[in-house]
Amino acid sequence: MFTKRALSIEDARRVAAAAVAEAKKNNWNVSIAIVDDGAHLLYLERMDGAAKPSALISQAKARTAALFRRPTKAMEETLNSGRHGLLALPGVTPVEGGIPLMVDNECVGAIGASGVQSAQDAQIASAGAAVLAG
Repeated sequence: MFTKRALSIEDARRVAAAAVAEAKKNNWNVSIAIVDDGAHLLYLERMDGAAKPSALISQAKARTAALFRRPTKAMEETLNSGRHGLLALPGVTPVEGGIPLMVDNECVGAIGASGVQSAQDAQIASAGAAVLAG
């Protein structure tokens, strides 16, 4: 039988708090989603002033990062290189801003951010992911 790590709701809140702090520091109003390793939503925060669609987009980015165990930027780069078949894969959102949450080289979930430019979304998500990476 296998034993694996799992995100608690408190872990998700700590990750989200760091991401929110990064967004606030830059005066960005975004949505932040945290999913578990199966890509199921654990935590969602839509900051005041964040665009309504950003709540759905942040979840899609987080799910992609969790399911494929890689940043969504990698998916975006693959698509931009001409591999359009990527769009046929289920659960792919090839837009920067989703980051897997890694603990001891094991993916325990992912964070997705949406609401500003994609590179800024990734900056926010990376700030959240850093909480578990340290």
